[in-house]
Amino acid sequence: MSSSANSTAELPVTQAEPAPDPQAEGGNRTAVVTGATAGIGRAFAVRLASDGWDLVLVARDEARLAEFTEALSRTYGVRAGFIAADLATPVGCELVEARLKDTARPVDLLVNNAGLSLNTPFLKSTVEKELHLLAVNVQAVMRLTLAVLPGMVARRRGDVINVSSVAGFGAAMPGSTYPASKAWVTNFSESVALSVAHHGVRVLALCPGFTRTEFHERAGINMTKTPDWMWLQAPDVVSDALRDLRRGRTVSVPNWKYKVVVSFMRHTPTRLLRRLARGARVRTGRDTEGR
Repeated sequence: MSSSANSTAELPVTQAEPAPDPQAEGGNRTAVVTGATAGIGRAFAVRLASDGWDLVLVARDEARLAEFTEALSRTYGVRAGFIAADLATPVGCELVEARLKDTARPVDLLVNNAGLSLNTPFLKSTVEKELHLLAVNVQAVMRLTLAVLPGMVARRRGDVINVSSVAGFGAAMPGSTYPASKAWVTNFSESVALSVAHHGVRVLALCPGFTRTEFHERAGINMTKTPDWMWLQAPDVVSDALRDLRRGRTVSVPNWKYKVVVSFMRHTPTRLLRRLARGARVRTGRDTEGR
């Protein structure tokens, strides 16, 4: 639901349990992370680098990517490269697909984190805006997942984490198409996970709630009325995701508070949920690269 801003000059050295290592057959493990310069994507990059993974980071801002990858390499002693690409465009997707399909440099983990929302209710939106949202939140996730899976299946190892949202479990934001796109990501991930599990490949839908990142600030959304208890920290979200991946789960909802929220959304009668949603304030962001 958000994205973060931290200086690349100082990167934390994490002491958490190492990320899953199903691919260790000699050589360094390689992860590709999209939307990697901010928020949850950035937290994934830092965590994986601290665990010794080589990285390929994807985002639109080439200058910011270059600074971040250099800082990761310097701090953690890993190889970190980047691809400056706009995943809302076919050309941007093709650039990343080419790297994911490169059999000479296999990818062990793909984190599809890039995503966006709109600060315009559906009735005031445009076809162009909605197609832009679907291009990043749905089409890019599908394309990159399809690009990386054949190689993983052939090697009988590999992981994909698709960053979704608790918003995808119900239409709780009136006039927003963001939850619908995230419902697709979650269902897509679960379905694909079933199809590749017997090949030794794992696919996980990560469904966080409000996360302390720069998402809302960049979107110009005032979140001051949101209670502190609702906020998660991006590194904690990443830790929960990697733990759930290691446990073989196909859906990860970080933090017990949001597990309760999801259970409520799944089991509350539709009529009551709609009534509650009518009074809800739309808290979505506009064009951004994080959750």
